[in-house]
Parts: sequence; C-alpha cells; structure tokens
Amino acid sequence: MTVSTMELKLQAIRDDSGLSRKEKIAKLEKLRTEARALQRAATESTMVEDDGWYEDVHLIDTELENLGRSVEEKGAATL
Repeated sequence: MTVSTMELKLQAIRDDSGLSRKEKIAKLEKLRTEARALQRAATESTMVEDDGWYEDVHLIDTELENLGRSVEEKGAATL
C-alpha cells in the first residue's frame, strides 16, 4: 500500500513525543490551512485535477478529531 506525503507528515506529528497536544494541534491546523489553500486553488483552475487535496484535508481533520479538536468550517467560502 502506498503512503501519501500527507500521511507521513501526520505520522511524524503523531509520533513526536516532544510535542505537547497543543503543539500538535497547532501544527495540524497549519497543515490544514495549507491543504485548504491548495484545495481552493484546484477548484478554481480548470487545468488542475484533484491531486488528493480533498483526501489530505480529510486526513488532517481526522487527526485533529483524534486529538479532541473538533473541526468547524468558517465563513461562506467553504468548499
């Protein structure tokens, strides 16, 4: 089974015992912001196919939920 780059990043954050729960959530939220920006760019361009952007956001959301941080979309510009 192939592991995505995002899965490797999430595993590194999850396994980093030097990070507190709060620091892990902060790192995950930053990754989520970046993944959402890529997702938005993909939806705005007819030349770019979904390159796993939706899956990346889903994986990050799942990881945040596992840490007890609910994920809520904000604003009218949600996808």
